[in-house]
Amino acid sequence: MAKSVKSVETRLQELFDLQLIDSKIDEIKILKGALPIEVSDLEDELTGLNTRIEKLDNVLADVDAKIANHNENIKTSETLIERYNKQLDDVKNNREFEALTKEIELQSLEIQLSQKRIREANEEREKKVAVKDKNKVLLDAKNADLDQKKQELEKIIEKTDKEEKKLTNKTKKQRALIEDRLLKAYDRTRNAYRNGLGVVTYRRGSCGGCFNRIPPQMMIEIGMRKEIIACEHCGRVLVDHEIAGIAEEETA
Repeated sequence: MAKSVKSVETRLQELFDLQLIDSKIDEIKILKGALPIEVSDLEDELTGLNTRIEKLDNVLADVDAKIANHNENIKTSETLIERYNKQLDDVKNNREFEALTKEIELQSLEIQLSQKRIREANEEREKKVAVKDKNKVLLDAKNADLDQKKQELEKIIEKTDKEEKKLTNKTKKQRALIEDRLLKAYDRTRNAYRNGLGVVTYRRGSCGGCFNRIPPQMMIEIGMRKEIIACEHCGRVLVDHEIAGIAEEETA
């Protein structure tokens, strides 16, 4: 349903009312500061660290499996060498002796190769364990940091949550009073500046947003409230002190 035609003065008051409500919400966000972002970033970091540690655990499990296999190979070779040595006592000719001796040498080489692989695997294991330990230390530090920041954020939320919800509902109702064209311009201007001001008063002949001088004729026009006037430098809507006073009174 189309909004009824309102006077410029009413539209200016509604815009300034909205600005006051939004500024109070902004104050709460400033009070929270960067904590919500920091908490989110820490949670992402912890997810990454846990994934990294999990991968290291998988690598270590593979290394342990390799070491176990090589140890098993050594036992098998030792068993075969023991058997071949016993068979040497019963050899009947040089061909059998040479064949058994060759098998013993091959199994000895297998043992040496497995021992070498075990040493390499243990070296790799030590490196991976060192990396894992560093990541666990970092994980513990990040968890402690996250707990602290969550507690800080929870305390702030506990103090401000009720007021923020009240203001959020209030801003929704206030926005419903304002025509779409003005809202879009207001939002665009608000989002363009870090202080979130889209509607300001003029102070001592200067814009309350960018502090550039306002021509005397423009100040007269602002006070007449015959049209919505924006600062020619920053684009913020300008209102006179009487409008601002009415708005502050109504939204207190």
